[in-house]
Amino acid sequence: MKVSGFTFVRNAVKYDYPVVEAITSILPLCDEFVVCLGKSEDDTEKLVQSIASPKIKIVHSVWDDSLRKGGQVLAIETNKAFDAIAPDSDWAFYIQADEVVHEKYLPALKQAMAQHLNNQRVECLVLKYLHFYGNYKYVGDSRNWYRREIRIIRNNKSIRSYKDAQGFRRFNNQQFNKLNGKLIDAYIYHYGWVKNPYYQQSKIQDFNKLWHSDEYVAKVIPQVDLFDYSKINSLRLFDKTHPQVMQTRIAAMSWDFEFDERKRHFSTKEKILNWIEKRTGKRLFEFKNYRLL
Repeated sequence: MKVSGFTFVRNAVKYDYPVVEAITSILPLCDEFVVCLGKSEDDTEKLVQSIASPKIKIVHSVWDDSLRKGGQVLAIETNKAFDAIAPDSDWAFYIQADEVVHEKYLPALKQAMAQHLNNQRVECLVLKYLHFYGNYKYVGDSRNWYRREIRIIRNNKSIRSYKDAQGFRRFNNQQFNKLNGKLIDAYIYHYGWVKNPYYQQSKIQDFNKLWHSDEYVAKVIPQVDLFDYSKINSLRLFDKTHPQVMQTRIAAMSWDFEFDERKRHFSTKEKILNWIEKRTGKRLFEFKNYRLL
């Protein structure tokens, strides 16, 4: 069984992405790891090269910043990385530059890939998610956060990154179709909403331009220096351990954020839907890129 890892990244230093931690967290599972490196304004390439692994393969890219509909440039860059993996790989493990896998899940992920290797009905493996917010001790627990997504796919190039690269679908006859997958009891730790408020605000302002015009961003996104983490509806405390690769970054945290997790700010509709989910485990009207087998 051969496994390729892949990701894309641009300006990881400027936006303080934990891309080194992301890559190294799944590197033990991979025979190679492809990084589609967008032309950057900083030392992102040196940062990736600092991993110093013979498994790392860098392909260079220039983002088309004129594409401002639905974040489609993110899917395009994801596909560039996927298309560059070895043709004889069986599985492709996708991880974004702000996602990390805890080392405790690596054996289960390796076992799942081996278990389903010869079952061609299984086109993907779906992982669970923890979305950290504000700092490393709070996790988003409302319906605003997606709770599952595809992160391991067959090396089949009819599978394409979908919309803004959150997940994948099969592209046939000019249509995107959901993939058939297995849910794995393993989590992606998403740290995209945990960084110094200065870097977070800079990222929010610039990344919204992948979806909207400069005029829209200037009008809708607050033109301030620091991101305001307090405007969140619900969080819960995280009482377990973070991945080992994140420990240095966590120890270096240089900002404060506190949230009273007993206070939740939901509309009546949100209260009803959240109550149903907690009672039944089912999330009504959930967006999915997959069908679980």
